[in-house]
Amino acid sequence: MPLDPTVIGTQLPPTTMTVDAGRLRFFATAIGETNPIFTDRDAAAAAGHANLPVPPTFLFGIELESPDPFAWLAELGIDLRRILHGEQSFTYHSTAVAGEVLTAAPTISDVYSKKGGALQFIEKSSLVTRADGDLVAELKTVIVVRNPEGGK
Repeated sequence: MPLDPTVIGTQLPPTTMTVDAGRLRFFATAIGETNPIFTDRDAAAAAGHANLPVPPTFLFGIELESPDPFAWLAELGIDLRRILHGEQSFTYHSTAVAGEVLTAAPTISDVYSKKGGALQFIEKSSLVTRADGDLVAELKTVIVVRNPEGGK
């Protein structure tokens, strides 16, 4: 089933999380980050941070905090067995640190197809802000949907 371009501009439910220092340390270790500012509060303070800074790519996980982070795909009629994570990018405007409350507000920003419709793409853009509305980052995710009816 081809993706309906009228979904472009659809705002998806926002997700809010309080950034936890323990999760930041775990994430930094998991991605192989060795800079101590991401795991040691004294090192972070010496580098000028109020607390442990959020490691690169951590913000992608905010939206995964929702009870069903892929419900919006199912609502579009997409079979989750046919999706792949295609791309993600980050534009940082400021550094978030442990203890801050961040909200990710996603919007479907584009849909398109390639290979005669055999591959469909959904681009989702998210703004990550602090509780006071200050912009932390802009995120972009591209999801690839294999369409068994396309490309014929």
